[in-house]
Amino acid sequence: MPRKGMRTIFFKASSPSSSHQSSPSRAPSSPLHESMMDENIDNAQSVISKWYSDESSFANFTSLFHSSRSEAKQFLSAVANLQRAMHFFVNHDSTSEKLIRSQNLMQLAMKRLEKEFYQILSSSREYLDPESVSSHVSARSSISDFEDDRASEEEFGASIESVSGVERESELAMADLKAIADCMISSGYGKECVKIYKLVRKSIVDESLYHLGVERLSYSQIQKMDWELIEKKIRHWLNAVKAAVKTLFYGERILCDHVFSASDSIRESCFSEITKEGALSLFGFPEHVARCKKTPEKMFRILDLYESISDLWPEIDSIFSFESTSAVLSQATSALIRLGEAVRTMLSDFEAAIQKDSSKTPIRGGGVHPLTRYVMNYVSFLSDYSGVLSVIVAEWPLTAQSSMPESYFENPKSDDDPTSAISLRLAWLVLVLLCKLDGRAKLYKDVSLSYIFLANNLQYVTTKVRTSNLRYLLGDDWIAKHEIKVKQYASNYERMGWSKVFSSLPENPSADISPEKAKEYFKKFNSSFEEVYRKQTSWVVPDNKLQEEIKLSIAKKLEPTYRAFYEKNRARLRREPGSESVVRFAPDDMENYLSDLFYGTGVSGSTSSSSSSPSSLSRG
Repeated sequence: MPRKGMRTIFFKASSPSSSHQSSPSRAPSSPLHESMMDENIDNAQSVISKWYSDESSFANFTSLFHSSRSEAKQFLSAVANLQRAMHFFVNHDSTSEKLIRSQNLMQLAMKRLEKEFYQILSSSREYLDPESVSSHVSARSSISDFEDDRASEEEFGASIESVSGVERESELAMADLKAIADCMISSGYGKECVKIYKLVRKSIVDESLYHLGVERLSYSQIQKMDWELIEKKIRHWLNAVKAAVKTLFYGERILCDHVFSASDSIRESCFSEITKEGALSLFGFPEHVARCKKTPEKMFRILDLYESISDLWPEIDSIFSFESTSAVLSQATSALIRLGEAVRTMLSDFEAAIQKDSSKTPIRGGGVHPLTRYVMNYVSFLSDYSGVLSVIVAEWPLTAQSSMPESYFENPKSDDDPTSAISLRLAWLVLVLLCKLDGRAKLYKDVSLSYIFLANNLQYVTTKVRTSNLRYLLGDDWIAKHEIKVKQYASNYERMGWSKVFSSLPENPSADISPEKAKEYFKKFNSSFEEVYRKQTSWVVPDNKLQEEIKLSIAKKLEPTYRAFYEKNRARLRREPGSESVVRFAPDDMENYLSDLFYGTGVSGSTSSSSSSPSSLSRG
């Protein structure tokens, strides 16, 4: 008699969970048909008994599928025929001893297949790792076709002779698992098969996530960590998430879909239970990080997290497309939303930090302000994330600009450009900086030095834009417009800083004037030039190109005029007593003196011995 709980329903694979209800009328059976069913039971008895063992241990277990593929095929065929015999007797004689015998044989066969299933899953771990599975998604149809009675073992071997090593073992294991699963599900033993599969594969997925460095951390745990530790864990996560999605989860989905292709509900259930917990933990981490305290220096790691999930989204959406794994999609979506909110908050905080900067000490020599370096380095790094930032700020209008004249702020990109929103946002941040620098320039008592300060800082800004991704976001027109502004600042510096020197010489340097008048001009020039030289050798212009342009502009205005005046009056003054103290600068030395300017160290003596000091000048 069948044991308690013994299954009595073994019907079509397409409806393994359906219940059989005895028909009120029995269909007539032919002696020939019944004889065939008897033969099916006898053949099944022979095959199943050969491979049945009461041993519960796997220590001495000999795998049917590893020993002989032809016998494995016979075993599965015998089970299928046994199922047909049971179906026959259920319909024609449900009290037949033959039906009871068939049920007992079926139970023995299922026990064997359970062991085979577990053995293959356990012993073939290295061949069923997600990387191998995902690399060989196109399994040979002949390998998985156990139901084609025409395929001999020789034909089977020929079909895979071109495959070797791990790939061959992987495909064989997948084919064996599918064949066993199909058989067990169609025989009504799907639950036993699924239980084994979930147990083994979940442990593998969990172990793989652990080795990838994925930790199951709560928000409260992360909140208590120092940023340095969080940043370290973010780096680990960034390395892990791509492998987890593209290899681990993708490979597991392929394997699950392949093994349980006979039942959509089973493959969904298996995949969900195996991966859901790990996936929720994986995508929960970025959301927890996004909820922590936000400071500008955390921006780029937050963007890394957002970009990583965003780049992987097509795979995430495809892999976790089941209704039962919708929670994973929800978690990944929630992480993106939280990360986006964190980025917008930090952008606002960054802008506020620029506006609130309260440094009141002028930068020595009118050099580049630390705020300029910090902001432009930060903004240029932001431009490297223009793709994800365009998405994050797309629906985040920039309202602060309404307080400024329209002519003072223009969008460097057209509204149709996909990067328009982030271009606008970054241009605005640069403008906020420039406005702040205008205020810092007022700290200088010397107006000409304030223009040097503005020229230096704007030159740094434009150079940073030109040499980074900001160039493509702000555009060449933006750069050209601000380079013109640099030249204007330099021109204003020259006008304010050198007007006294220029005006110390006569308008017509070649005109005939008295020796006394010439002496007066030389003295005025000496005094004004020494004063400018003394001050401006302590000023700085760190950009070599800008520095040379300023010096050349001054030289073009100063040297020809002074040379003409010098050559017109030097010979006459030689005859005058004390002329050496009056004519102190030689025209040929002017270039050397100008070359000492803007190094921030006083007299540099960098060009020649004649440029050591304005008080020890060459005599003409």
